[in-house]
Amino acid sequence: MENGVKKTAGKKIINAWAMYDWANSSYSLVITSAIFPIYFHKIVTAGGSETVQFMGRAFNSASLLTYALSAAFLVIATLSPLLSSLADYSGRKKAFMFFFCTLGSVACSSLFFFDSTDKLALGIFGFMLAAIGFSGSIVFYNAFLPEIAAPEDQDRVSARGFALGYIGSSLLMIFSLTMILFPQWYGGVDAGFASRLAFLLVGIWWFGFAQLTFAIVPEHTVKRPFTRKILLNGYRELQKVWNELRELKRLKLFLLAFFFYNMGTQTVMYVATIFGENELKLPTEVLIMVVLIIQFVAIAGAYLFSNLSGIYGNVKALSIAIFVWVFICIAAYFDDRRFGVNEQTMFIIIAAFVGMVMGGIQSLSRSTYSKLLPETRDHASYFSFYDVCDKVGTVTGTFMYGYVIEATGSMRNSIIGLILFFIIGLILLLRLPKKTAVSLQPAL
Repeated sequence: MENGVKKTAGKKIINAWAMYDWANSSYSLVITSAIFPIYFHKIVTAGGSETVQFMGRAFNSASLLTYALSAAFLVIATLSPLLSSLADYSGRKKAFMFFFCTLGSVACSSLFFFDSTDKLALGIFGFMLAAIGFSGSIVFYNAFLPEIAAPEDQDRVSARGFALGYIGSSLLMIFSLTMILFPQWYGGVDAGFASRLAFLLVGIWWFGFAQLTFAIVPEHTVKRPFTRKILLNGYRELQKVWNELRELKRLKLFLLAFFFYNMGTQTVMYVATIFGENELKLPTEVLIMVVLIIQFVAIAGAYLFSNLSGIYGNVKALSIAIFVWVFICIAAYFDDRRFGVNEQTMFIIIAAFVGMVMGGIQSLSRSTYSKLLPETRDHASYFSFYDVCDKVGTVTGTFMYGYVIEATGSMRNSIIGLILFFIIGLILLLRLPKKTAVSLQPAL
């Protein structure tokens, strides 16, 4: 802060903050999007059946994985108000971020030992704990954004984080892919062992590179006295934020729009590979190639939409992204032969469009919310509310997806729900008063 004007931190701090995206995005790519869903499906269906027994109930293999995600996100949505309160009042956001980073990275590494249906519980709970560690650390990571970047720079800084995340995770993904597709380069290891080794490497990569963030990014939160009421204060803070939203109409309407369109975005992110594996029966190498296409296109997409926000404002740029999402879902729903191409080619084309809007919508949503916040020193509490909206939406979306699969036997039917999520989000976003379309300078 200089003469009452918030200043953006130096390049060293900005890069150190963004490096956490580089560190944790390997989890998003390898564990949730690419290798683990494919590996999981092959393990649980090795006997020839699409159903699997878990905790006394028969599940469709794809539904079980989406239900596990839903449960993990429900846990973190419930806990994040408590955690953000502890972080705000103790002035130790980095300590809590470190705890969840460690939990997630160790859980990823534990998946190395998941090699048969006899160890299904290890696979499911390791998968869930990794999701909890990832999501728990992100709420504290996001809360640093308004502390290290001035409002006019937050789109650029947010986009930098996502771009580094896509690059870093892609590097580890490419290495893992070579082990799976070219085992002769590594002494003839089988694909199963190569996949499990990739899970171990994710944990090491995540924990190792995160140390740069913990070592350099400063802690600005003011430490306050600890009281017995602090354990419930996070939920009181959540209630306080909810009450304040009555007066912050722009922020309230944005959060409602975010809840719906992000529900669609997150569900697509987590189930795209499952859709390709189970519904389209695409080869493993094609699915992994598609995920890499999404990653590299998303790097350009994050900066593209950051620049669009500088030209047209955040709301219009987000609306463009959501509009593209609607057409992506429509294209995925219909039989691809209607478009004169085979399913594999159409899936790759759709993936390219997903990559273009995925990075942009995530980056702009985070920075738009940050700029709409009122003056406050409790950034973690406000970002906890944002995170709860994110996670509850993800719980709803993934659960709906898994339930529709079990009820109808088809993944395509679930896409109808995703289309509705995006349309509702777009309508709500377009209702924002024009003055909320914050105009920014071009990010590059």
